[in-house]
Amino acid sequence: MQILLVASAFNSLTQRVHAELRDRGHRVAVELALPDGLSDGPAAGSLPDAVRRHRPQLIVAPMLKTAIPEEVWAAHTCLIVHPGPLGDRGPSSLDWAIHEGAERWGVTVLQADAEMDAGDVWAWVPCPVPPVAKSELYRGEVADAAVEAVLLAVERFAGGTYVPRRQDEAGPDGVPVCVRPYLDQSVRRIDWAMDSTDTVVRRLRAADSQPGVLDVLLGGEWYLHGGHPESALRGRPGELLATRAGAICRATTDGAVWIPELRPRRLPGGPPTFKLPAVKALGDRLPPLPEHAPPRLPGARERTWTDIRYREDGNVGFLTFSFPGGAMSTEQCRRLLDAYREACTRPTSVLVLGGQRDFFSNGIHLGVIEAAADPAAESWANINAIDDLVEAVLTTTDRLVVSAVTGNAAAGGVMLALAADEVWCRSGAVLNPHYRLMGLYGSEYWTYTLPRRVGAAVAERLMREALPVSSAGALSLGLADRVLDCGPGEFAGEVGALAARLAALPATASRIAAKKSDLDRLEATTPLAAFRERELARMRRTFDDPGAPYHALRRAFVHKERPRSTPTHLRPV
Repeated sequence: MQILLVASAFNSLTQRVHAELRDRGHRVAVELALPDGLSDGPAAGSLPDAVRRHRPQLIVAPMLKTAIPEEVWAAHTCLIVHPGPLGDRGPSSLDWAIHEGAERWGVTVLQADAEMDAGDVWAWVPCPVPPVAKSELYRGEVADAAVEAVLLAVERFAGGTYVPRRQDEAGPDGVPVCVRPYLDQSVRRIDWAMDSTDTVVRRLRAADSQPGVLDVLLGGEWYLHGGHPESALRGRPGELLATRAGAICRATTDGAVWIPELRPRRLPGGPPTFKLPAVKALGDRLPPLPEHAPPRLPGARERTWTDIRYREDGNVGFLTFSFPGGAMSTEQCRRLLDAYREACTRPTSVLVLGGQRDFFSNGIHLGVIEAAADPAAESWANINAIDDLVEAVLTTTDRLVVSAVTGNAAAGGVMLALAADEVWCRSGAVLNPHYRLMGLYGSEYWTYTLPRRVGAAVAERLMREALPVSSAGALSLGLADRVLDCGPGEFAGEVGALAARLAALPATASRIAAKKSDLDRLEATTPLAAFRERELARMRRTFDDPGAPYHALRRAFVHKERPRSTPTHLRPV
């Protein structure tokens, strides 16, 4: 079937729907809902024109912030994905779910009509609401439910006999049904003198990653992004207590919270602002605070946050990391490399890298680079730092390394995963193994690891097409060795059991013994350093060229500038 995806952005859910539909043989194109393009204003003809050009049999909107014009929905079946249960309406559905402490939620696929979120229902799928941030929930449980609902709705539409039902007066048991208003800052506001840790964390999670919680801190107005409870530190409510890995710790009435990122409030007429690690964002405003290092092996019951952890279970080591947005700055890469080297001193035969609920990695940190006094120099430092990490994984010869990819990965993050001996993906993960949309040739030894996995022809196609790949697609291409069909919350347990089995296999010892000779043979013919040198030579030319597209593309990405048109690589069917 020919399907047109209409979306406000080619975001994580749109990418996953795109990949899953293509996996099932559908011909899929994308049109972005650009400013005024879906309104009744002068540019209202843009979507009708696109529909006439694509001539789709079905239109699906995985993430749409504006209404589809009547001219389109009156002539075509348009399926809208709403991240809420039956009867839920409004633009802040997930925000309200987390803000009010819901334990169950859902995703509804409904038909576009004259009233927002009020059309007939083609499918709906429930999902749990674990205690995580909104963006993590959206990419995890909600995305799983959304894809299941979309595929069911598409199947029903293709069958030609299904009649969508009108929305019920009441939704499923225990789920309130209402039209929810936009959740604005007056409701999100934190009262540091009164609010408990649980209340503060819930409000921060409901605003992640957008719009953040507006607050006053050290004489400035900031949006707070991300929130994690801290059990040990105490202080006067609202007081800054410590730093850790770029985050700040702030006291509540009964404990404290870690806030990883801040974004300054945009001044009237001023340039757009963007998120940065909290310590970096505050800069000279931040008073001297202790850097409160986390315990090396935190206990299972300990409520503290850190972005890198290591633990062991028998002959298996687990090095987990979780960086906001999946971006890895120079400093984060270096800390992860230090942790990796330390993990390699432990007496284990299998080392699992990754395995947290959300992003695996999206490569270098474009925000930190954009904020640097010299973005070219910071780009160079960052790419070398992540290359050092990838090299360490590639040259590990005394144990098997497994990349556990729970969530999405892109660019250098994909190549970091491919450096391991095995790649295990959760079924909901989406991989973007390309660089060109940021105007980069790429590094992280991709010219060695990607062809090694998929062959030269497929590697060239992946780089050229620059399209997302589902976990199932990654498995069929050879990018992944195993796909685990489970929810985000179950992935770590599944990986742990499989890793224990791998460590116990008799063949594992012989595989480890062969790694050193395999690496020696590679170094004798095509040394890893040669791949790195060739890649970095091209990257250096790009970084040092002020007119290179990379700089404008990076700036547009960081400032969330809307594209002027739908990128051409999304339009072919």
